[in-house]
Amino acid sequence: MGWGPTAPMPSVENMTTTTATSVAADAEPGAGRSVLRQLAIDSGYVILGLPLALASFVVLVTGVALSAGLVVTVTGLPILAGTLYAARGFADIERLRMPAVLRQPRVRPNYRTAEPGASAWRRIFVPIADAQSWLDLAHGWVRLVVALGTFVITMVWWAGAIGGSLYWAYDWAIPYGPGDEGLHELLGLGDTAAARIGLNTALGVFFLITLPVVVRGCALMQAGLGRALLTGVAEMRNRITVLEEQKRAAVSAEATALRRLERDIHDGPQQRLVRLAMDLSRAQQQLDSDPEAARQTLGEALAQTRDTLAELRALSRGIAPPILVDRGLPSALAALAGRGLIPVELAVDPRLGTRDGRPDPAIESTAYFVVAEALTNVAKHSRATECWLTVTREDRALRIVVIDDGEGGAHLSKGHGLAGLADRVRANDGTLTVLSPVGGPTEIRAELPC
Repeated sequence: MGWGPTAPMPSVENMTTTTATSVAADAEPGAGRSVLRQLAIDSGYVILGLPLALASFVVLVTGVALSAGLVVTVTGLPILAGTLYAARGFADIERLRMPAVLRQPRVRPNYRTAEPGASAWRRIFVPIADAQSWLDLAHGWVRLVVALGTFVITMVWWAGAIGGSLYWAYDWAIPYGPGDEGLHELLGLGDTAAARIGLNTALGVFFLITLPVVVRGCALMQAGLGRALLTGVAEMRNRITVLEEQKRAAVSAEATALRRLERDIHDGPQQRLVRLAMDLSRAQQQLDSDPEAARQTLGEALAQTRDTLAELRALSRGIAPPILVDRGLPSALAALAGRGLIPVELAVDPRLGTRDGRPDPAIESTAYFVVAEALTNVAKHSRATECWLTVTREDRALRIVVIDDGEGGAHLSKGHGLAGLADRVRANDGTLTVLSPVGGPTEIRAELPC
């Protein structure tokens, strides 16, 4: 599982450990490689975009013109439908190229499809009646202007960066006539080789330094047009679908938690309180006639009170405790792990307890609920002897990992405790993953945005 031997269980005060990792040593080389890699991606995207834009423009303009000329005949509509399908093909190629530039997953709209058994004419009218097909066609026309401009700018910057920075290497091979006047002379730098080489090299260095920014801007301009016309509607529909799923998950999670709380209170503390009232009433009746029996009854009532308080504390573990509000997630998780029935090795990012590092209260409460429910399942069902809990904050995400050495077999199907946990995480736009092969170990991973 990638974990070393566990140390003896620490106390609650000393249980929280630091998991912050230092990346300063690797930051500069990694950043350099990332810039060069992105520069290569953006340059290839812009340079290849011009021939693709030219090809799509020629094909689509020809198809639309031909279909318009033949619209009075029967063949005009099939040609228009074929042109729209061609526009869809060029759009799909662009959708494959955009994710590397935009750093987003590929999104493809859901096009209209013909019903099974539809006639040929109905199939011809399907792309014509699809709004996204016309957006694909518009992109195939407009992209040539943007692709041409970004291509020219990118090539000029590459030529300036390479030619200028290496000017000193080939200046001797350039012929100069007696009447030639260079930029260095117009700027008043003098008619010397040093001035000529120095000026051109400085210009080359400027182009070289600004090359990643300029090429990145050109690539984003080209990809932004594609995103607006090719995936904008699909992204909006997908977002609406996700929000609807989150709303349903939130309602389901709250309803499940409420039903569970009502059931637990009815089966536990409520029954004990009823018995407590009966014991106190009996003790009141026995107080004058049999003081010894009354004392024994009061002792039983006191024991019932302690048991009721213990059950109420257990029920409150799924609700945000005061320590979470006052001291933050590290202290709350340390207290939670300290009450566990099996040893828990805890590692929590200490930044989560600071004012600047604390996540949103809703995310913080969900994280506490995830850990509390996971540890409860470990104690009740896993037959584990040890458990490892890690909570870190990286890349605007709160990551929770719970691993136990139990017998495995946990899953997210309905009717199990983890199903409600998945709804709670999904309601906060997070993800929950359970890896629990038969025989163990079980690993629960939750990721929440923060």
